[in-house]
Amino acid sequence: MDTHIDLIPPMEANLGAHILVVEDEVAIQELITLNLAQAGHETEVAANGLEALSRVQDMLPDLILVDWMLPGMSGLDLVRRLRAHQRTQRVPIIMLTARVDESDKLLGLESGADDYITKPFSIRELNARIKAVLRRRAPQITEDPVLFKTLSLDPTTHRVHAGGTEIPLGPTEFKLLHFFMTHPERVYSRTQILDHVWGDHVFIEERTVDVHIRRLRLALETTDHDRFLQTVRGAGYRLTALI
Repeated sequence: MDTHIDLIPPMEANLGAHILVVEDEVAIQELITLNLAQAGHETEVAANGLEALSRVQDMLPDLILVDWMLPGMSGLDLVRRLRAHQRTQRVPIIMLTARVDESDKLLGLESGADDYITKPFSIRELNARIKAVLRRRAPQITEDPVLFKTLSLDPTTHRVHAGGTEIPLGPTEFKLLHFFMTHPERVYSRTQILDHVWGDHVFIEERTVDVHIRRLRLALETTDHDRFLQTVRGAGYRLTALI
């Protein structure tokens, strides 16, 4: 297979996403993982669908790259199985394939893939597609600045401002606020917050979320932004502008 992959400078994109690459050809595995690592991503490899399903049970990735032509279970069937389970149904997926017909592209997207890249492709294109999919499906993974009311958060500088006032936050409170600011108005349970902010492979008490929510509220009190972080009795927490 003639898959063209360009090397890119290490600092071109530093999203820091954990990406599972499902590809059975070792040479292609190595080229993709090398270039994604140079772009700032952490990668893990699975050579077939069953191995991929096992790996996502151990740790949920931020994004999955799936080759259509896999031994045993096809990439198409793997995507369908991932979308059929609640734990993996929202994980961003990009399908890689040599199939160029429009009908194949539609089939890939209808199976649940978020994007579809035909081979040969350049790593620059792949990296751009990854960034676009993460921006849509997992914005807390990107380094895009976020605004909510008069509150601004910059992941690159790790700073939060309310107007001209900087709000100092610890690492966990920063991640919590980043998650809420990129997912406003929706209620999240403690379990969901743990999965998104700490990672689903980390085993800690759900009440830990309450401790860090209290710390975040205390920090936001100085600019009167704590009132936007609401407790929804029996359900969880949400960041809302509707007050």
